[in-house]
Amino acid sequence: MNKSARGGINRPSATAVGTIVWLASEVMFFSAIFAVYFTLWATSTGQWQDGIKILNIPFAAVNTVVLVLSSVTCQFGVFAAERLQPRRVGRGMKNWGVIEWFFLSFVLGAWFVSGQVFEYATLYHEGVTMATDTFWSAFFVGTGFHALHVLGGLMAFLVILGRTFATRKYGHREAQSAIVVSYYWHFVDVIWLILFTAVYILPLIG
Repeated sequence: MNKSARGGINRPSATAVGTIVWLASEVMFFSAIFAVYFTLWATSTGQWQDGIKILNIPFAAVNTVVLVLSSVTCQFGVFAAERLQPRRVGRGMKNWGVIEWFFLSFVLGAWFVSGQVFEYATLYHEGVTMATDTFWSAFFVGTGFHALHVLGGLMAFLVILGRTFATRKYGHREAQSAIVVSYYWHFVDVIWLILFTAVYILPLIG
């Protein structure tokens, strides 16, 4: 166990522990959604085969890459936070701080959500809604709840960016807040990868 400079033992941040516990409950929430999804698929196979023909899989794949990249940039922001570096210290991305990396993560996350909104609008234009059949009910519920979580992550990025701009001395408390937000963002990313595989890929090979 790590010890502080005064000889005491460093304990995990209460915020970090609370976030991890909360994310554990979110795992259970999405596990329930996936359980319902696969149960409906098992009883409505034909609707899954018809539905997958309408989805724009290449577009969704590109949107997925964007979200994955946002997780990468978020982690670089964490590295900057661990160095207690709120802003860039020179030219080039290698010198970026928390503000630059988290702002880029925010932009990529907003791009992802915009892509989902565009996909929903396209489907609606084609006459597809949640009430169309079981497949589309499962599709809109799963991707819709995930989109809400992404929006929550975007708001968290804005909070961190605002605090980082406002603080005069960037310390361990501010760094810990950035790290906690990264936990949530990586979680959202992993959930989408599972969701993308279940909704867009498995029906093609199942």
